[in-house]
Amino acid sequence: MNRLREKFAELKSSGGKALVFYLMAGDPDIPTTLDIIKGLDESGVDAIELGIPFSDPMADGPSIQAAAHRALGKGMTVRKCLDLVRSVREFSSIPIVLMTYFNPILHYGIERFAKDAVDAGADATILTDLSPEEAKDWVSASKRNDLGTIFLVAPTSTNERIKRAGDISTGFVYCVSRTGVTGAQSDTPTDLPTLVNRVKSMVGAPVCVGFGISEPRHVEEITRYADGAVVGSALVNLITKHQGSEKLIGEVKKYAMAMKNATRHDETPPRT
Repeated sequence: MNRLREKFAELKSSGGKALVFYLMAGDPDIPTTLDIIKGLDESGVDAIELGIPFSDPMADGPSIQAAAHRALGKGMTVRKCLDLVRSVREFSSIPIVLMTYFNPILHYGIERFAKDAVDAGADATILTDLSPEEAKDWVSASKRNDLGTIFLVAPTSTNERIKRAGDISTGFVYCVSRTGVTGAQSDTPTDLPTLVNRVKSMVGAPVCVGFGISEPRHVEEITRYADGAVVGSALVNLITKHQGSEKLIGEVKKYAMAMKNATRHDETPPRT
């Protein structure tokens, strides 16, 4: 059992909910990325989504697009990202999900990437633009190397697509809270509980919600009906705001702890 599956099994056993944070590898630089991951781990974050930058990030909003371009400008590559994961494993066992697009993996080599990712210490991947219908070769390579696979479902997904994504997701199912691209939002969609409950009724893997989550109240609400929440653009914005400042890691830890505390709530019935 890999670290990500162990974490979700632990949370299920204790009645806890997962908090997952996304950040871009190499933004603003590799040493800072390592310091941020260490700070997130120390703050109780349950898993990291580590972005491998791609030149055409079509599912990402302005904040993550800008982070990707900055990282590429600093020379970040797939190989350097795997080396970064290997460096994380020198001080942390926090589950790491590599998140990118299919093109960099195809260029690197499907089988080679799956093997190298596991060897470096990664636990799963999210390939944002790889549909379940086209993922046979990738899923097979991942299974051979015990690398988890995570697929996305959205408000527009049919029941057939949700079931297919659930059948081949071995880490968690990533439930996109809204259509469009990533980006921090002020409120969660009113129909989100209905969507999550529909997805949960069709899949066996844990269901985590992402896109637009930026405040503790979002996490508190979402983790009443989902198995976890994913925070992306809001953290990237915080890193961008404080990059180069001695306050950066402290601000990241303060934000992460507030978000993690929001997963620890009573048994008040969720909004339906």
